[in-house]
Amino acid sequence: MYELGIRIREKFPELFKEEYHPDIYPIKTTQISRASASAVAFGMGLFSGRGNLGLGRHRAFAVTSESRASDIMLRFHDCCQNYKAFRKSQEPFVDKLNKPLLNEIAQELAKRWSLNFTTQDISSLWFLCKQEASLLNTTDRACALFSPSQVDLLEWADDLELFILKGYGNSLNYRMGVPLLEDVIQSMEKAINAREEGLVPGSYEMARLRFAHAETLLPFSCLIGLFLDGSEFELILREHPLQLPPKPPQKRIWHGSTVAPFAGNNMLVLYSCPDNNSSKYFVQVLHNEHPIRLPGCENSDVCPFEVFKERIAAPHLKHDYTALCNMESDQTEQTASVSILSRMLSWLFPVRNGDRRAQKVEL
Repeated sequence: MYELGIRIREKFPELFKEEYHPDIYPIKTTQISRASASAVAFGMGLFSGRGNLGLGRHRAFAVTSESRASDIMLRFHDCCQNYKAFRKSQEPFVDKLNKPLLNEIAQELAKRWSLNFTTQDISSLWFLCKQEASLLNTTDRACALFSPSQVDLLEWADDLELFILKGYGNSLNYRMGVPLLEDVIQSMEKAINAREEGLVPGSYEMARLRFAHAETLLPFSCLIGLFLDGSEFELILREHPLQLPPKPPQKRIWHGSTVAPFAGNNMLVLYSCPDNNSSKYFVQVLHNEHPIRLPGCENSDVCPFEVFKERIAAPHLKHDYTALCNMESDQTEQTASVSILSRMLSWLFPVRNGDRRAQKVEL
C-alpha cells in the first residue's frame, strides 16, 4: 500500500501537489485494524517527502473512521440485517454446490499420491496453496499437489461462492452499497460545483480516499457494472439474476483473483474537458490501477459524468439502505433464496432431453 500511494501521486501529480489538509485529502477507513493499517501505509507513500519527520521526510496526516456498529458507508455488509440473513441461508447451499467437485478431486489425489484425502483436506490444502502463491510467490509446495485442470476447477468453485454470496448472484449483495455510491456521486458534484464557481485549487476537496474490505469493493464494482457484457448490464438494472460463471474450460469474465485480489482497488477519476462540446466533465474508472470498460457507457472506459450519473448510478440510488436492510418483511430474502436455490439445483441435477430449464446455468 505504501508503494501504491507513491504510484498514485506520480500518476496524478497535479491532483496531489497541494499542501496537505484533511479537508482537501480526507482519508477514511473502517474500524478494522488491517483496513486502517492499509490507509496509514498508503498515506505514508502518498505524502512521503512532503514533511520533516525522519529520513523519509514523512508528515502527519489524519485517518478517520465511523463506528463499526453504524458504518453504512464502508462496512455496510456488517450493518445490513437482511444481507446477513440471506448469506447465512445460502452458505449451506454453496457448500453443497462445491462438495461434488471436492469429492472428485479428493479421489483423484488419493490415487495419484496413495494417500487418503478428505474434502476438508482439499479445502485446507487449496487455502494453503493460495496463501503461498499470493504472499510468497511460491507454487511448488501445496499448489504442486494439484494438476493445472484441478487448479482451474478450484478457482472456479471460489468464483462461484464469491459470485453468489458477494457479487451478482443476488441484487441485495450490491444494492446495500448505495450509501457509498451516493457519496461518490456527491463528492464529484461538489468538485464540479467548486470548479464552476472558480474556486482556487487547494480550497476544496481534491480527492476522497477510502479504505475498507473486499466486501466493500465487490458490491461497489457490481453497482457500476464492472465485469459484465452489455446484455448483463441491462439485467442488473432490472434487478434480474445473472447466470453463474461457466465451468472450465469455458471462458468467463468473473475471476475472483481479478475482481477482488489482495490490495484490490477502484479509482473513479473526474476529468475536466472545457473544450469538449458535448460534455465538460468525464469519469474514468480504474480497477487495480488499470482502465476498465463500462458496459453502461457503451463499453468505454471514459464516460461523461451526466451519463455515468443517470445511466449507471441513478437506477441504484432509488433504493434506500434502511428499507433494503432493516425492513420487517423478509420477502427480498425469500425471493433471493428461491432464485439461487433453483440455479444450484439445475447444476446438481441437470435436466436432459432438451428441457429449457437445463440451460439456466451454462456449465
